Amino acid sequence: MSRLGRFEMTTGHIVKYNKLMRTLLAPLLLPFAVAAWVSACSAGALSPEAGSPQAGSPQAEPLEPGPPEPGPAPPAEPGATTGSVAAVPPAAPATTVLATPAGTHPGPQSCPAEMKLVEGDYCTKVEQKCAVQWYAPQNKKKVCEQFIAPTRCTGSRVKKRFCIDTYAWPNQRGTRPEVMNTFYQAQVKCAALGKRMCTESEWTFACEGPEMKPFPHGYIRDPRKCNGDHKWDNPKMSRVAKRDPKELARLWRGVPSGSQPECVSDFGVHDLPANNDEVVSGESRKAKFSSVNTGGPWYSGVRNQCRPKIYSHEEGFYYYFLGFRCCAEPDGAASDPRTPKQIRDHWTFSRIERLAQFTVAEVKDKLEQKKAGTCACEPKQILCKTMCGTLLGPNAVDGSDSTRVPHRSRKKISK
Repeated sequence: MSRLGRFEMTTGHIVKYNKLMRTLLAPLLLPFAVAAWVSACSAGALSPEAGSPQAGSPQAEPLEPGPPEPGPAPPAEPGATTGSVAAVPPAAPATTVLATPAGTHPGPQSCPAEMKLVEGDYCTKVEQKCAVQWYAPQNKKKVCEQFIAPTRCTGSRVKKRFCIDTYAWPNQRGTRPEVMNTFYQAQVKCAALGKRMCTESEWTFACEGPEMKPFPHGYIRDPRKCNGDHKWDNPKMSRVAKRDPKELARLWRGVPSGSQPECVSDFGVHDLPANNDEVVSGESRKAKFSSVNTGGPWYSGVRNQCRPKIYSHEEGFYYYFLGFRCCAEPDGAASDPRTPKQIRDHWTFSRIERLAQFTVAEVKDKLEQKKAGTCACEPKQILCKTMCGTLLGPNAVDGSDSTRVPHRSRKKISK
């Protein structure tokens, strides 16, 4: 397999992969669900960065102008009981939508204790010039190791004020971020806490801060401050699709939330780029999907910046390095858990629950069980394990320098 083959899938590979997945997962198919799983993968991998803007060039954010056009639709795969869901369900009429205040607000606090307030003027388009960069053939992207300060705003300013979780879900310091949720499942989990998915511009602003820095800690990419640059480990895609705990544990190179004291933004939000990739809510009217990927995972050859985004993965996509965090309206205001696109299309939240294959009530029940230490599932109860956050096998090892491969261009960085 070539290095490019690690991340990109040819048409022939897609056909073979589709046949494999149908054979493996067809017996589990639910009547209402047609899986939509991987949008750009090979016999060994998915591209963590295909289709996003180049490092070192002006990068457009989704408020104005819109994002790059999303790539081709991902191949459909059967197997709804494993968590994959239909990307385009039947239309549903608008009805009352679940929208409750996030958390408990003690006194006049703008955000719950587990969230951070982000307030200021967000720039829709910036110019970030790169001083030291290299080409990553496995992603076909230029990775910038050092930018020239300061960043220049070339777009318009948009006032923002919102709350964002301090850490990735389950938003607990010292706990590993949970991965392998579809976008719909992440939506339901956030809604269970009276929250919603963060929008892509909210996530970006929380990461880069008022100075529009490429990285939360400044202008120099540092894979030790924000966990990255780990060796590629050739995932077995059929095992990932089945959420095999041993394979997920073997692939894990993340670190616990809050364990990176220098990977903190000016707003006090932790672990935004690198470590695990995160899924957020898209904002462009031109976008094909509600879901957008941001931050980049823990591998070498990934930019791990605040601005770059991936627009080609549909809402049923899940992966072993993909997590999420929640946002909410400040000052105790109710948060509509639907995305801007879902609101425009008059989705009901029950439709989202149907696609997630579990409900807000079920998630609330599992969260109470987790608090009590009683959230237990049988080995084949995939949805139960997804709600409990116990998909990762017990032999997972956190990322460290033993598996890190910093690029030689880092020697050119001027401190």
